[in-house]
Amino acid sequence: MPSAQPCRRPTAILPLVTEADLYLPVKAFLEAQGYAVKGEVRGCDVVGRRGDEPPVIVELKLRFNLALLLQGVERLALTDRVYLAVPRLIGRRGQGVSPENRTVRKLCRRLGLGLMTVNPAAPTARAIEILLDPLPYRPRRNKRRTALLLGEFARRRGDPNRGGVNGRVKIVTAYRQEALRCAQLILRDGTASPKRLRATGLAPNAARILQQDVYGWFERRERGVYALSENGKAALRTFAHALDLDGAEAGAGPGAGC
Repeated sequence: MPSAQPCRRPTAILPLVTEADLYLPVKAFLEAQGYAVKGEVRGCDVVGRRGDEPPVIVELKLRFNLALLLQGVERLALTDRVYLAVPRLIGRRGQGVSPENRTVRKLCRRLGLGLMTVNPAAPTARAIEILLDPLPYRPRRNKRRTALLLGEFARRRGDPNRGGVNGRVKIVTAYRQEALRCAQLILRDGTASPKRLRATGLAPNAARILQQDVYGWFERRERGVYALSENGKAALRTFAHALDLDGAEAGAGPGAGC
């Protein structure tokens, strides 16, 4: 398998005419490592053989794009040693998705694809840079993040958010729902203490919510007694769809997000 070269951080694309401009540098790189190389073999841009080893396949494109990824995935049916090759980037202004992007490399790693960049203008020894070798991807599970995900799902009442909304829309988390229940109870009674709110079974984290007052919804009238601010009253109108006091179960634990 081709050996990895140290990564650089270029950012603007080299002037190339066709994908064929990438072929000779890739061919020379593989041949230097003992591969016999041929181009356009049954739809594969570059195929390398070395003894009885599995073949190496390299797919060439002038831009990193979905078409290149799909080609690479298709070639995995033929061999585990599949590389995607795109022009190396230089300077400061690039077009399209950079192969240097961390997310791009993470995606290729998850798909089991290798990734290389090509600079046809460079000397043969420096024309190819391996960013990633194709290896089976075995993701490590993040138990803490999984627990937070499942905890948030369990604590959230109903389905108050529409999936796919952009960042300008405020998400109703389990924490926000519990804060809203505190606000609604205080509005109903005029003032309330954390102890009285906890006693309802609807706000087990009332003390933390009122004391931290993340959203600016509460006003401390005296020690242990809170009223609702104008912001809190406005929030009850804004998030009325997320409130569910009737028959609600106790639930938002200390791990809930804001």
